[in-house]
Amino acid sequence: MDRFRRASAAALLTAVVLAGAAGGAAASSGVPAPPSGERAQDLATRPALSAHATARTVAAWEEFRVHGSARNIASGTPVTLQQRQGDRWVALPATIRTAPSGAYSMRVKLGMTGENTLRVVGGGAVSPVVRTVVAPAAAPAAPTAEPAGPLAEAPSGPVADTPAAVN
Repeated sequence: MDRFRRASAAALLTAVVLAGAAGGAAASSGVPAPPSGERAQDLATRPALSAHATARTVAAWEEFRVHGSARNIASGTPVTLQQRQGDRWVALPATIRTAPSGAYSMRVKLGMTGENTLRVVGGGAVSPVVRTVVAPAAAPAAPTAEPAGPLAEAPSGPVADTPAAVN
């Protein structure tokens, strides 16, 4: 009988130690416990925005897009792009309304070189940050001198001074 108690106690102790080790490993894995009860319901109805950039690196003033989707935000709600400047978030002149599906996509051109930290705000929600690196724009090439002659004539017809509009 004494041998049976010792074996049972050893098995119980082993089970407790293993359960404690498994629980400790789960607790230290860095994965938060799933929300429960009212908190889970609260998170499910909270307004939320996602944001993604179509380019991680662009030249200064090169166009790219920031797009994403809105959840628990009314269709047609305006969303605005913000840029981190020092310790402040500054609204950029890039605002668009969400589609009935919640999606949005806005054209962006940045001139501030280096890493730009961006986010989208609207409808009581703030998106996670998006980082885009802006490289200095390449200097235009200097015109080369070509000899004047019969092949170096001015083009006939109207010539546009300005670049075509981007849609």
